[in-house]
Amino acid sequence: MLVVAVLCGWFVLQLVVLGGFQQSRAQYGLYADFRQALVAQTAPLGGTIAAGTPVALLTVPTLGLQQAVVEGTSSGDLLAGPGHRMDTALPGQVGVSIVYGRASTYGAPFRSVPSLQPGDGIRVTTGQGEFVYRVDGVRRAGDPLPAALPTGGSRLTLVTAEGDGPFAALAPSRTVYVDATLQGDPAVGAPGRPSAIPDSEKAMAGDPSVLPVLALALQGLLLAAVGTLLLRRHLSGRVLWVIAAPVLLAMAWLAGGYAVQLLPNLL
Repeated sequence: MLVVAVLCGWFVLQLVVLGGFQQSRAQYGLYADFRQALVAQTAPLGGTIAAGTPVALLTVPTLGLQQAVVEGTSSGDLLAGPGHRMDTALPGQVGVSIVYGRASTYGAPFRSVPSLQPGDGIRVTTGQGEFVYRVDGVRRAGDPLPAALPTGGSRLTLVTAEGDGPFAALAPSRTVYVDATLQGDPAVGAPGRPSAIPDSEKAMAGDPSVLPVLALALQGLLLAAVGTLLLRRHLSGRVLWVIAAPVLLAMAWLAGGYAVQLLPNLL
């Protein structure tokens, strides 16, 4: 029971605190990669884009938010930051572009997105330039859908989650959508975009495909724990923990990273 309690405590710590540091580090690398792609004029403009590739820089001045957006919306993709849904247009292009973001864990980049007000600005930088959107409104399940886009129009929809009660942060119960309309002329995207996405990339979905690697990571953690117990017979306490602690922490971090991908991607 003590071991189970320690593992549960570590998992919550990784979700709420340590994951934020991981996401911040990932954002630093994504921002640098995207800037380099902009300078080299190799930033993605459409077609098939590998998951995890930075495709845009999202800035919301009223929230003090600036995030590199990656391609893909699976739970694993959103560990690094907001994710662009693959079967929609890229931000700034003709059509509807959808971007998911976490509300409570791994930096919670979209925690304050539901507080946006009509008229607030959203700035997006892509390989096709800088685009400014104005928020039309915030909606939830059951609310009227926004009007259909006119021909050649462009809309950006930010998607996150929220809940109620004292555990709302760790138990979101509904999806929130923030719709914004482009001010100015949109760009035209390259053809070849995916027409559908797997269930694991939809809102509030987990990714069960990580179960095999999660099982291996848990086995590795178990072996590390058993090895630590066996070494207790041959090493002093201080030397033992100097050797064992980094291995145990690394395996716990690896297992926790895969386990969180089973949870809703907007958490």
